[in-house]
Amino acid sequence: MAVDAALLESASTWPGPVLRFYGWNQPAATFGYFQRHAEMERATTLRPLIRRPTAGGLVPHSADWTYSLLFPASHGWHGLRAEESYRKLHEWVKRAFARWTADVELAPCCAKERPGECFAGPEKHDLVWKLRKIAGAAQRRTRDGLLIQGSIQDQPPGIDRHAWEAGLMADATQAWGVQWTAFQPSDAWENTVGEIHRTRYALDAFHRRR
Repeated sequence: MAVDAALLESASTWPGPVLRFYGWNQPAATFGYFQRHAEMERATTLRPLIRRPTAGGLVPHSADWTYSLLFPASHGWHGLRAEESYRKLHEWVKRAFARWTADVELAPCCAKERPGECFAGPEKHDLVWKLRKIAGAAQRRTRDGLLIQGSIQDQPPGIDRHAWEAGLMADATQAWGVQWTAFQPSDAWENTVGEIHRTRYALDAFHRRR
């Protein structure tokens, strides 16, 4: 979470979008920046319980595939309305899944079973497979950039995560002409991430602030 927060806070310094894939070394749950910690404590037994830099609902993490996208304000995606941004993202994710299965679809509307919990039923433009939500995302927009954090859960069988990641990148190249380069953080950048972690995400008080 500290890495994603640092990406958003330094959005004006990036010449283009940043795509980050990451995973979890233990079961955990994240919840939206504006949600109340006490309500999330009652909603899940997963710990640690971590406040995200984006909005959205409660998301469990263990074997899910997590990723984030950062768009500086100079990029056209930053100017999209939130719903259009969400739809465009999941159309892209869907195309990556289409390399293995055609059964993944965008939800036409809503079937939320428990308000505030991201994967308790689909919302409009979520990704569903066999009527079950498998992909959702949360966004946060500032004057300088747009951060999107996504999670893919209960993936269709027979799909390798690394192959899917490569497919997502290949589709962006085919659809939009994206030329990917490796992210090479500076020492100053690493220090910024460490400071954000030390002063926010490592502190229980930060996650309980609301």
